[in-house]
Amino acid sequence: MKNEEKQKKRGDLKLPPGSMGWPCIGETSKLYSQDPNVFFSSKQKRYGDIFKTNILGYPCVMLASPEAARFVLVTHAHLFKPTYPKSKEKLLGPWALFFHQGEYHNRLRKLVQSSLSPEAIKKRVPDIETIAVSCLDSWAASGKVANTFHQMKKYAFEVGVLAIFGHLDEKYRYELKKNYFILDKGYNSFPSSLPGTSYHNALLARKRLNQILKEIIRERKEKKIILERDLLGHLLDYKDEKCQTLTEDQIADNVTGVLFAAQDTTASALTWIIKYLNDNHKLLQSAKAEQLEIFKSNDGGKKHLTWGQTRQMPFTFRVILESLRMASIISFTFREAVVDVEYDGYLIPKGWKVMPLFRNIHHNPELFKDPQIFDPSRFEDAPKPNTFMPFGNGGHACPGNELAKLQMLILIHHLVSNFRCSVTSSQGSVQYSPFPVPQHGLPARLYKESNHKDKDSDLGQICTQNP
Repeated sequence: MKNEEKQKKRGDLKLPPGSMGWPCIGETSKLYSQDPNVFFSSKQKRYGDIFKTNILGYPCVMLASPEAARFVLVTHAHLFKPTYPKSKEKLLGPWALFFHQGEYHNRLRKLVQSSLSPEAIKKRVPDIETIAVSCLDSWAASGKVANTFHQMKKYAFEVGVLAIFGHLDEKYRYELKKNYFILDKGYNSFPSSLPGTSYHNALLARKRLNQILKEIIRERKEKKIILERDLLGHLLDYKDEKCQTLTEDQIADNVTGVLFAAQDTTASALTWIIKYLNDNHKLLQSAKAEQLEIFKSNDGGKKHLTWGQTRQMPFTFRVILESLRMASIISFTFREAVVDVEYDGYLIPKGWKVMPLFRNIHHNPELFKDPQIFDPSRFEDAPKPNTFMPFGNGGHACPGNELAKLQMLILIHHLVSNFRCSVTSSQGSVQYSPFPVPQHGLPARLYKESNHKDKDSDLGQICTQNP
């Protein structure tokens, strides 16, 4: 009787409005032939905050309201599971925590969070600062126009290695970096296993990465180097209630997953921050004035930044938050309904993909006044719950968000205190790789400021734009 009632109720519910496009391909070509944000926004304008479509052969329900995002990611998260293409899972490893839910996911997430918590990362401020200065000095010393996004990827990679391994032996660092960037290049390529393709090369690099990571794991075990300050130490030291430890494959997959998650998103965000600073002279003056106060108190940069000082950068922090809102690096996330779900009077059938659209929420004029205007002051007060989700929401939100924000603050501090950046072209379209970055990665040349005495009279000269 209950099954009959369920069937009847299911029959009474309607699917959300929208178009499913052509058979098989759906509306995939429409999505990828234009700015995806235009695609999503036009759909929302026509159908409302919940609508259906078909992308890459999958029927999907798009959700563009804070309430809907909270329903899927927080209050009714058990009705939806994370979903990723198998091609991605092969590259990162099936044991990576974001491919899972339930007890295994909860245990691994706690481990990652504990190693990346404010209490853990505050000890890493001098090390992250050293990496930031080294990356900026290297860029400036080259004297060449460089792809800002690629420079920021180098920085984010080194910080990721620090957070995972602590001070890693150079022989491992070199091999890790070489193979990781081959994997990274193939991650968003067409998943062809034919020899010579980017995806095939990425699969081979992943196997080599696995071998390298297992060598590091075994060396740590043999030398009993279990350092709770880094993620690998937490993973090696873990035992469940039955005294079971994690396998080498489980550790390797989660290390690869965290390294991947820590890089492109942070690098993309930093690239946008540099662009927004470049585009707004007044904004740059305010950020530089705030950072120079700290720079002077550290004897002109001779002393290391402290954790406490990174908490005393309110304007710069608001610039970061507004950059994350404007750029919305994570535009949406994928879930899959594990049962038939009713939401707002509509049916979300079992097996359908569900996509909360973070960017649409971040750019909703009812939630953020004049959303296309860059205005850090909007974060002087905390945004309403579930309206600002740059790191996701719920049990699958990014566990490394505190580390990401810290490394942004540290790099911005040294960038505006010690360098001048000449952006060759700040205008133009956005490219997706897969995260949004300014066209061509924001080409720019960096100059080291040698005369610190002139800093007070040179506010706003960190970034200039060449025609």
